[in-house]
Amino acid sequence: MHVQDTQWSTAATVAPIGGAMGMTAGGGRGEGPRTTPLRVDAQRNLEHVLRAAREVFGELGYGAPMEDVARRARVGVGTVYRRFPSKDVLVRRIAEEETARLTDQARAALGQEDEPWSALSRFLRTSVASGAGRLLPPQVLRVGVADEAAPGTEPRVPQQRTQSASAELRLVPDGPAVGGAEEHAGAAELLEVVGRLVERARAAGELRPDVSVSDVLLVIATAAPSLPDPAQQAAASARLLDILLEGLRSRPM
Repeated sequence: MHVQDTQWSTAATVAPIGGAMGMTAGGGRGEGPRTTPLRVDAQRNLEHVLRAAREVFGELGYGAPMEDVARRARVGVGTVYRRFPSKDVLVRRIAEEETARLTDQARAALGQEDEPWSALSRFLRTSVASGAGRLLPPQVLRVGVADEAAPGTEPRVPQQRTQSASAELRLVPDGPAVGGAEEHAGAAELLEVVGRLVERARAAGELRPDVSVSDVLLVIATAAPSLPDPAQQAAASARLLDILLEGLRSRPM
């Protein structure tokens, strides 16, 4: 798993598509309300670029160059830059969509599973299978030590402080909130919903008491290795996740 930090420009805005930003055919957040729809070929190119970006960033991390995305999409790099004037803008688009997908998966697990452990394990299995964990924004996977939190600040993730000095996952903005408030809110929403899954399983005595939201997200991010053969990748992910779930689960003394 390769999640590489990148300079996410807080002032970056997406170039207008037909006038401004809107929703894509895949349901992701686009570049705002458009006055005219994309031509069929332009829409197809956009979908190819987004699919290629998910694949390339998922395999190589957010440090992969735009040229790799263009090659995977089978379009010229100029086509990529016409839709996304900088790499930061494309990275933000992909990260926001994948964060929203994980949040939806966590909500579905909460709403459709009555048993706390079943809900948590369902979320983990669904999220690992989707590969979304490889595309989480760097700020969500920023790990710090709980005891070193800044004085006077409140943790943003429920129950992240544990009896031991285990790692705490918290949102750490890369800079001023200008242009990044929506992205930051999406990450905070994901942490809140996953926190509810963690708290339910912990309260039921089915989750180890020292397991935090950070541990759950790190499982999602690392349990989907990138292998060239899809069948091998699926088998390796399932095996690794089974092992990790056993490590998360509480055992009677």
